[in-house]
Amino acid sequence: MSSYKAPLRDIRFVCNELFEADKHYQAIAGAEEINLELRDAILEEAAKFSEQTLAPLRRVGDEEGCQWQESGVTTPSGFSDAYQKFIDGGWPGLSMPEEYGGQDLPVSIELMVSEMTSQANHAWSMYPGLSAGCRATLIAHGTEELKQTYLHKLVSGQWTGTMCLTESQCGSDLGFLRAKAEDNGDGSYSITGTKIFISSGDHDMAENIIHVVLARLPGAPEGTRGISLFIVPKFNVTEQGDCGERNTVNCGSLEHKMGIHGNATCVMNFDGARGYLIGEPNKGLK
Repeated sequence: MSSYKAPLRDIRFVCNELFEADKHYQAIAGAEEINLELRDAILEEAAKFSEQTLAPLRRVGDEEGCQWQESGVTTPSGFSDAYQKFIDGGWPGLSMPEEYGGQDLPVSIELMVSEMTSQANHAWSMYPGLSAGCRATLIAHGTEELKQTYLHKLVSGQWTGTMCLTESQCGSDLGFLRAKAEDNGDGSYSITGTKIFISSGDHDMAENIIHVVLARLPGAPEGTRGISLFIVPKFNVTEQGDCGERNTVNCGSLEHKMGIHGNATCVMNFDGARGYLIGEPNKGLK
C-alpha cells in the first residue's frame, strides 16, 4: 500500500495565505462563489481520490507496464477502473466551459487537483493530462463545428486526447517535420506519417482517442512556417456524435523507457488517416 499523503496543508497555505484566494476569486467575474468551503470540499475529495485510488496503482503501473498487441494497447491492472472513477467524479471538466458540459471553475482549482493526482501517480495522470492539452487546443483554435463534434465527450472524459508532434528526425526542432496532409476536397485531409514518443497514444481506458497532429500541406513553406495542425480521431465520428469506423491510425509499438511504465508512450502510424484542419493552414505553431 502506498504511503502517499496529499500536501493539503501546504496547498491551503499557498492558496489562502500567500495568494489570498478569497480576494482573488472575488475579483474574477463568475468565480465569486469559489469560497473557502467550496475549495476545501474539492481539495478533500481530490486528496481522497489521489491517496486511496491512484497511489496504490503507482507500483502496479511500474511493474506491469503497458502491453502492446496488434488489437491495441492495454494499461496496467486498475488503471481503467481508476479512470472510470475519475470520470464519475466529474474531474475532467473541472475548468471547462459549461456549454460543453464542464463546471467552468478557474484553472487554478484544476491545477491544485492535478498537482495531487500527478504526485500520487504520474504515469496515470498523464492520460487526463494529455486530454487537457487537446481540449485547450480545440477551445483556442477549433471551429464551432469541431468543438461541437469533439469537446462534449472530451470534457466528460468519455474520450481522451493526445498531442502528436515528435518524429524520429525532429524532436526539439519541428522545422524538420515530414508528416504530410493531403486535402480530400470534402473538408477533411488524409494524414500520413509516423510520430514517436506519443504519451497516451493508445490505451483501453476510453472508447475514442482524439489526436492533435502536426503535418505539412503540399507546397507548404519549409521549416516551422509550413506546419499545419489537424485533429485525427482513432474512430471516425458519426453524424450522431458516436464512434464510427476505425480510422487508419494505430500504435506500431511502445517506446522503452526508464520509468513511467504505466503510461503508454507510443509510436503512432498515420496511414492516410482522416483528419480535420485546426486553425489556418501553415499556422500550426502559431
